[in-house]
Amino acid sequence: MECKDRNCPVHGGLKTRGMKITGTVVSDKVKKTAIVKVDYTRYIYKYERYLRKRSRIPAHNPECINATLGDAVNIQGTRRLSKTKSFVITGLANKKQ
Repeated sequence: MECKDRNCPVHGGLKTRGMKITGTVVSDKVKKTAIVKVDYTRYIYKYERYLRKRSRIPAHNPECINATLGDAVNIQGTRRLSKTKSFVITGLANKKQ
C-alpha cells in the first residue's frame, strides 16, 4: 500500500538525519502523530551509579506505517514538521521477548 503523505520517509520526499532511536508508542490519539517513549540510562559520576530516565518524543506517524499503542518503532530526526514534531517514524522495530 503506497501512501500519499508527502511527509513519509519511504513514499514522500522527507529526508531524515541523525541517529536512529527505538522506542514504544504510548499514545496515538492525535491524527498522524504518535508519542514515543524512549528509555535510557545516564551515569552519575558522584554516586558511581546509573540513573534510569525516559523521554516522550512526538513523532510523525505516516499512513503506510500506522503505528498503534504498544508498538515498538524506530524513529529518526528530520526537519521541523510542526511546533513540537521533529521526528518521524521510519518503521516498526522487532520486539525483544
